[in-house]
Amino acid sequence: MTISEQQKNFAEKVVIVTGGAQGIGKAITLRLLQAGARVMVADQDAEAGQETIAEYQDLGQVQFVQTDVADEAAVRSMVEQTIAAFSRLDLLVNNAGIANPNNDPIEQLSLEHWNRMLGVNLTGAFLCTKYAVPHLRQQRGAIVNIASIRAAQSEPNTEAYSTTKGGVVALTHALANSLGPEIRVNCISPGWIAVSEWQKRSKRHAPQLREIDHQQHPAGRVGKPEDIAAMVLYLASEEAGFITGVNITIDGGMTHKMIYEE
Repeated sequence: MTISEQQKNFAEKVVIVTGGAQGIGKAITLRLLQAGARVMVADQDAEAGQETIAEYQDLGQVQFVQTDVADEAAVRSMVEQTIAAFSRLDLLVNNAGIANPNNDPIEQLSLEHWNRMLGVNLTGAFLCTKYAVPHLRQQRGAIVNIASIRAAQSEPNTEAYSTTKGGVVALTHALANSLGPEIRVNCISPGWIAVSEWQKRSKRHAPQLREIDHQQHPAGRVGKPEDIAAMVLYLASEEAGFITGVNITIDGGMTHKMIYEE
């Protein structure tokens, strides 16, 4: 599909992208704006949000609302502000998420951190969906959830993160059955995606990747945020009208490669 064809599909449509100010979410925001959509960027990081609006304001109608997706009142307000600004809602992209950078062992993982990760990564998707559904139903819209290949495989000490992403996948097929046929709900599970160039300026840097990092992917390279953004655009388009309830893995084939230690 060409950009001009995408613009026909998305012209005047309204999208909420949670976590849309950095990383994969920022690439999704850009791709949707290029396709003619009007975008509400919902992100907890105000600095990143303002930077994104400044960078993208010439591409179309884009606004930012600071939002903690784990806070029900904040989510309700975010959706209300979206409707007040754009009068409709056609697509919700549940992308906001946090990870555990320290990979704390289970016996050291605090309940506070466990609950915070559940709150943002899983409950956040539930809350945003809850308040978006009445408006999406009016437009026969769509929801795209962003999970992770960690829903199906793990490294040591990633229990909290993997649990939340597995929950997002399950939430997807449950919602597809509950909300269809008016609303289609799908999920994307990214693999290794290099996001360093898509962070806010204070954290932005060139990817530090080795040749072996690329070689372990049958596709021949580590993923880019643009790879995920392209699939979001497709799943939200009319061409994907017969697709709902699925989880699409985008990982360059990495999870299907046999690895033997020598």
